Amino acid sequence: MLKEPIFKVLSLSNEDNSVTAVLEIDQVNEIFNGHFPDQPVVPGACMLQIVKEVLADALKVSLRLVKADNIKFLSLIQPSAQPLQLNIAYQLTDSDIKVNSTLSSGENTYMKLQGMFTVL
Repeated sequence: MLKEPIFKVLSLSNEDNSVTAVLEIDQVNEIFNGHFPDQPVVPGACMLQIVKEVLADALKVSLRLVKADNIKFLSLIQPSAQPLQLNIAYQLTDSDIKVNSTLSSGENTYMKLQGMFTVL
């Protein structure tokens, strides 16, 4: 487990079933010592965790990813890519939350996720 979070939320809005967050990556986070020392990139698992944590924070609930219908890692995120923008459109069902999200910076889209979270 990491001692420090890999990202910091600079701003967050949650309106009309849509979450928008501006994020900053911690460029000196210990995860980059192993991923990868000479050419650090944000791991795909961390990108998914960012979506989960930001959505959970916006909705004030604990979540678990239960289904990822479509995940596309379109480009590597170097820690110097600042700031990042996360957009999450969500739909609440009886016990789950369907999401369609993108993680980007400027013209670069790094990841797209269509999936489902369950509330713990």
